Amino acid sequence: MKTILHKANTRGHANHGWLNSYHTFSFAGYHEPSRVHFGALRVLNDDTVAAGMGFGKHPHDNMEIVSIPLSGDLEHNDTTGRHEIIKEGDVQIMTAGKGLSHSEKNANHNKEVKFLQIWVLPKEKNIAPRYEQKSFPLAERKNQLQTVVAPDDANAVWINQNAWFTLGSFDKDNTTSYQLHNTNSGVYAFVIKGSISLNGVALEERDGLGITDTATIDIKADTDTEVLLIEVPMQI
Repeated sequence: MKTILHKANTRGHANHGWLNSYHTFSFAGYHEPSRVHFGALRVLNDDTVAAGMGFGKHPHDNMEIVSIPLSGDLEHNDTTGRHEIIKEGDVQIMTAGKGLSHSEKNANHNKEVKFLQIWVLPKEKNIAPRYEQKSFPLAERKNQLQTVVAPDDANAVWINQNAWFTLGSFDKDNTTSYQLHNTNSGVYAFVIKGSISLNGVALEERDGLGITDTATIDIKADTDTEVLLIEVPMQI
């Protein structure tokens, strides 16, 4: 097993007033040559958007863009004609494909919205843009793993890549394991809340850990904790 640890306080940071964003990988004004990507995982941004504020319409192409709200409500508009609200428990994916534009803003004028935005390099380029979102019962990730993004699971949102996103919410001292779908893949773990040990490596809130050269990840909750596991191809 090989690991790469990214402590929360080593992330890039940009506070624009209306947007407070932490970057696990190089993004916008933050560039760190050793942290450009983890396999096909290109961006993991931890964003807080002020009440009533947001991103104006902007273009993307050839990227799989996943948004996971942590609290509050995020309003989405795009050039495929979708106008949606996503909230905690929802997962949204856009296959940008040959190109689309979208905007995102805080749907509320009295509270912040917090969400993770994650970019994965696609398996096939220049396909038709696609949008999907689903709600996932929080109870179904309690002390177990819940797949929310997958290329081969009708219960998850579909992704144009051999990638799987899994969420878990664990009580202290609970244990489980994650079996990789492909032993040539790697898993990037991001601790949303609390502290956790993965194959014996201790992580705290907002830490990230890349894990390769293993078929199984043993999980132990050191406190009540929430974690996101992102399995991606390492060869891109």
